[in-house]
Amino acid sequence: MALLNFKRDVGPVAGSLSPDVEAFLQGYSIEVMPRTAQKVDDFRALLPAGTRVYIAHIEGTPIEDMVATAKRLAAEGFPVMPHFPARIIKDQATLEDWIARYQGEAGVDQALLLAGGVDKPHGDFHSSMQMMESGAFDRAGFKRLHVAGHPEGNQDIDPSGGMKNVDEALQWKQKFSERTDAQMALATQFAFEAGPIITWADSLKAAGIDLPIHIGIAGPAKLQTMIKFAIACGVGPSLRVLQRRAKDVTKLLLPFEPTEVISELAAHKAANPDFNIAQVHFFPLGGIKTNATWAIENGGNAAIPAG
Repeated sequence: MALLNFKRDVGPVAGSLSPDVEAFLQGYSIEVMPRTAQKVDDFRALLPAGTRVYIAHIEGTPIEDMVATAKRLAAEGFPVMPHFPARIIKDQATLEDWIARYQGEAGVDQALLLAGGVDKPHGDFHSSMQMMESGAFDRAGFKRLHVAGHPEGNQDIDPSGGMKNVDEALQWKQKFSERTDAQMALATQFAFEAGPIITWADSLKAAGIDLPIHIGIAGPAKLQTMIKFAIACGVGPSLRVLQRRAKDVTKLLLPFEPTEVISELAAHKAANPDFNIAQVHFFPLGGIKTNATWAIENGGNAAIPAG
């Protein structure tokens, strides 16, 4: 099985996917940043009604910009899930201030909690588990909390490789899900190949982790763009594949589309209804409009824009 389907005349063709894909894309979510959101005139022209929109909080982005983006998206009718990166949050007071701002100005009641992509914590927090233990989200009555999942591992968490620390953290989060009133799920880093994703998801279930998985999928983008983001996000195994592809000049200029990986995951879900991947979460690496257009062309009723 090819890892990436660069040839348009081989494998699934955009616009002619099976009904399984439409079912699999139902309720998909997407990620934006304040600066990328500014490029979109009206999200209702691109996204289905009720689409959950994550707002990525990159180091150096003012909280005011994050809250303004959340307020704008909420006003357009979309449920908003801002990132809370532990390592850029100074202390408990800052955490509670951010929660209060999001709630008070944008009606936010859900969050993605993660360590964050900085090496040295800015303050008291270094992990999402510390933020959960603080009780701040439960006291604020947040209805949904998502935490990070890593199908290919994470070198920040397991510097020497393997999955030991990642797996232990997931066990802790599973136990936390049993004592919080918030609904929880795993939102994962993007990956490019269905087989390892399926194996990873099945291994979680075998280990007693039943949190629903919202699988990260990289939206359509140039190969060069994919490599840049794979490096930045630490997508090790996938990066090696992209680098091998980049050596073929004829493929270098062709865009990557998630057609193959989504088709295979959708087929597996259809054949195994209890499969624990519940939804797709798009990383629009080639742009929000490009990603939404791909979904509209391939998702049938699951991707009809709201407006």
